[in-house]
Amino acid sequence: MGKKSRSKKLAAANPTQPSARRPDTRWRVWGAGALAILALGWGGWSWWQGQQVANQFPALVAAGQAGLSRVETPRDEGRGHVGPGQTVPYETDPPNSGPHWTTWVNPGIYTTAPRNEQLVHSLEHGHIVIYYDQPGEEAMRTLRAWVDRYQGQWDGVLAVRREGLGQRLILTAWNKILRLDRFDPAVAAAFVDKYRGRGPENPVR
Repeated sequence: MGKKSRSKKLAAANPTQPSARRPDTRWRVWGAGALAILALGWGGWSWWQGQQVANQFPALVAAGQAGLSRVETPRDEGRGHVGPGQTVPYETDPPNSGPHWTTWVNPGIYTTAPRNEQLVHSLEHGHIVIYYDQPGEEAMRTLRAWVDRYQGQWDGVLAVRREGLGQRLILTAWNKILRLDRFDPAVAAAFVDKYRGRGPENPVR
């Protein structure tokens, strides 16, 4: 029997002897663990930042009261319902009252704008709709914190992307509108606090 035959028999008799070199997976496992730790750390940091912004809300409300003199009250266009898919020619842009679909939009951040007819129903519920485009990183961090904080069915906050605004923002509540040339957290917070939860369908504040 030759040396090659004896080697093959010995390998078959010893199942622990590798027949081929296996790849070392330790680096892959360590890499996945490191990524998981980084993701958890970033999530924790983002949560902490959100809490800090949200905790400042009462002080902002107090500081922004004078700015509420700039709130507009357009003509109330009614509260009727129209069929799904029907387009309503609202008098005010963006609309803040008037006929609307039976479906609405829940609190959240929307990078693609829902239909006006749904957003008006959200206002009727008592939500605040804030239109933004490119207000800056700090402003977006604040808006996210407010959206996360106010998620109620009748008193939530929506942030809706509206191209062309640039740094400007528009805040709407039922039959109320506030236009800002740039993000003013105090005035915006005062608006949210004054009109959130006071929609005509089911006022809860």
